[in-house]
Parts: sequence; structure tokens; C-alpha cells
Amino acid sequence: MTQQASVTDPAPGRRPELVPDPGVEVARIAAVRRYDILDTPPDGAFDRVAAMAARLFDVPVATVTIVDTDRIWFKAAHGLEGVKEIGRDPGLCGSAILRDDALVIPDTLRDPVAADNPLVTGEMRVRFYAAAPIITPDGHRLGTVNVLDTKPRSITEDDTATLADLAAIVLDEMELRLSALRALRHEQERREVERAAREQAEKDKTAIAAFASTLQRTLLPPALPVVPGLELDCHYHTASVHDVGGDFYDVFPAGGGRWAFFLGDVCGKGPEAATVTALARHTLRAAAQIDPDPVTVLSTLNTALLTDVTAGSRFCTALFGLLAPQEDGSFSVTVATGGHPPAYHLRPDDSGAVWVKAVRPKGGMLVGAFPQAHFVQATFSLAPGEGLFLYTDGLTEARTIPGAMLGEDGLTGFLHQRTGPVTAAALVEDAVTLLASLPEGAGDDVALLALSVPDAETPPGTGVAGSAHTTAAPEHFGQE
Repeated sequence: MTQQASVTDPAPGRRPELVPDPGVEVARIAAVRRYDILDTPPDGAFDRVAAMAARLFDVPVATVTIVDTDRIWFKAAHGLEGVKEIGRDPGLCGSAILRDDALVIPDTLRDPVAADNPLVTGEMRVRFYAAAPIITPDGHRLGTVNVLDTKPRSITEDDTATLADLAAIVLDEMELRLSALRALRHEQERREVERAAREQAEKDKTAIAAFASTLQRTLLPPALPVVPGLELDCHYHTASVHDVGGDFYDVFPAGGGRWAFFLGDVCGKGPEAATVTALARHTLRAAAQIDPDPVTVLSTLNTALLTDVTAGSRFCTALFGLLAPQEDGSFSVTVATGGHPPAYHLRPDDSGAVWVKAVRPKGGMLVGAFPQAHFVQATFSLAPGEGLFLYTDGLTEARTIPGAMLGEDGLTGFLHQRTGPVTAAALVEDAVTLLASLPEGAGDDVALLALSVPDAETPPGTGVAGSAHTTAAPEHFGQE
């Protein structure tokens, strides 16, 4: 048993007075704080213990007290209305917690220590007092269960044992309450951690989306240039704001009055794909300044992807073209492809429909997949009133119905059924409208690039650079 107090030498005729041991008292107060019970609202379980004690001992007053540093606080008080606490004066409760056993005072006026206690000298005039300490499993005395009477009396050893049992019941209730408090605090902490995690996740989600959007903008040209005698338009759609897409395109001068253009698609998404996208875009631009021959440019990109460690095992598809203006207002177009879907050469025919031809140089291999990759090119003329349409496979892989993709045949049919002038803006607008009309839209990133030579009604020597736009779905798609 932990030593609770030391004994002072009593004056003649006085009961020995116990003095708290400072070290034990500090640990005892810590135990009181651990149970977090001081100044809590009334509790039916403790009130019932006090009422039971008063009934069993046939006394007018019974209490459950917790002894603080300088006060005695009543957790339950039967027959003691309006009293919440009293000072920690020696003689009664303050003395009872210093003992290893119950404190029984048959007549307080005959007890030298209790006789000076305010409960004895005050209005209550307590003459009988008995208390059993509330002892924790580790030996700390938190307070007492007390019975008080206004007349002297004595109790048996069985009565004292009963009082000790009541104190043990109080401790059981305090342990249950402490367990509930700990469970509640644990749940609150868990919820707080989850709330903080959700808030952080939302912040991270927003930051990732902003980062992806910013990074994506850096991988694409901010605006298409103005090319004399040519109209340009483009569109870019990412399937997810959280992933950086692998599609890329650009149009830029290649010297000697010529213009270069390219469109490609890196395998995969995310930061690794973005690395390859940036590498591909800048390599194509740099290579074209040295030698704009399309096959040479794709070969240079192939070598760069295979030797640059940041590219890893990523590869891409790409289509690179070179535009040379002609005296009659047309453009000579040389296109090389590296595993990319075909471009489409379009012009109106005499029937009012659109003549569509796939530009598909045979033999173009994936870029960055094989050291000895072979690339081929084709040359044709883009005359006034004609257009060239380039896209990534997010367009042809879009689903028209569950389980069925648009495919190259579906895109060819759609372009063939167009009506009206073949302009870059119209081609892009129609393709965007087509995607919007599909049940699931585009399930992957989509990049579109269109070039057209204005017809005779457009003043010569002008260039038009358009921007992406989205409108309603075309009603003519799918009709015969």
C-alpha cells in the first residue's frame, strides 16, 4: 500500500493528526485530474450511491466527495442541499483520504481533530461521521463516501465493510465513466484526423488540378501563329483535370517562307508522359530548324526518345508536316508519319458533299520504340478551298454506342457528309460538336489541328488563326 501520510506528535488529549506526504499528494492530485470528474454535472449513478448510503445507515446526510488540492467537492450530496464544496479542513473528509482504512468518529465533539471542522461547528452540527476512501487500482485515494448524523452513534464492522463496498461501487462508476470519456476522445480525435485528412485531400486535389492545368498550358503553344494564305484552328480536350495529357501540337516557321506543323500523342498520362511531351515538342522544333525534312525530323525525335533517360520506355505517335507556299495560292504539303492515325485531305466536290482522302504514308513506325525505326513521307498539294484535318486517337476511340468506337471509318463517313465550305474553323467545330453528341463524350485526351487554304473569295496574302470552340451536336451525322 502506498504511504499516504505521516503522523505528527499529538498534543495531550488530542487524536494523532495525519499530514499528507508531499510526493504522494502530487501523484494523488494527478490521479484526480486523470478521471476528469471535478465540477461535472450531477450524475444519477453517484446520486443513487449517496441515497443508498443514507438509507442503509439511517442517517440524514450521505455524500460522495472528491478531494482537490484546497477543497472538498461534492459529486453527490443526499440531504445536503445547496452545498457544492467546502474547504479542505482536517478532521473529516480531508483526514479520511489519508488513511488506509475507514474513518469512523462516533462523536465529533469528543474527537480533538474533528471538533474544529466547519461541519461540526457550523449550522449542520455534525456529531457522527464515517467515511470510506475511494481508492484507485494504483492506490491513490480520490475522495470518500461519507455518512453523517446530527447525533452521536456507533456502527459495526459489517457497517464499515458496507461503506467500503459503496466506495468501491463509486470507483467502478468512475472507471466506466473514464473508459467512456477515453473512447469518446479517441473517436473525436479519429474524426478530427479524418476531417483534417479530407481537407488536406481536397487541398491536394485542387493543387494537383491547378498544377496539371498549368503544366498542360506550358506543353501547348499559347496561340496558333498567323500564316499568310492559310487558316488554322485547333482544339484540345483533357479527359481528366488531374492528369496531364500526352497529346501535343504546334505550328511554327521553318525558314525560307515555309511553315512546319506537327501533332502527336505520347503513350500514357501524368508527369512521366508530360516529360516526354515536353521533350518531343522541343526536339521537333529544334530539329526542324536544322533540317525541316519531315522524315529527318522524326528520325531525330526517335533518337532523342531512345537516348534521353528522362523518357524512360515511353514512346509516341507523331505526324510532322512541312508547308511551302506556291505562286498559285496553294501550298505544297509534305507529311511524314510515325505510327500516327492518318490525316485527312478534304475538298468540296461537284455533288455538294466533301471529297475525303486519308493521308497515310505506308510504313511509318512508332517514335521512340525501335532504334532502327523507319519513317516515310508523302507530298501533295493543298489548293484554295481545301483543308487538312489532324487529330489524336481520342477522337476515333470515342464510343458512339456501348462497345462500339467511332473508328477511322466512322470519322471518314462523318467528314464526307459535311456540307458547306471546307475551312479550318468549320472542321474543328464539327469535330467538337461530334464529340459532344456522343453518349460518353471523349473518354481520352483529344487534340485537333486543322489547316485550310481560303478560296478565291478570301483576299490573298491574309492569314487566319482560330481558337478552340464547342457547339451543339451536328444533326446531319449518321444520316444517309
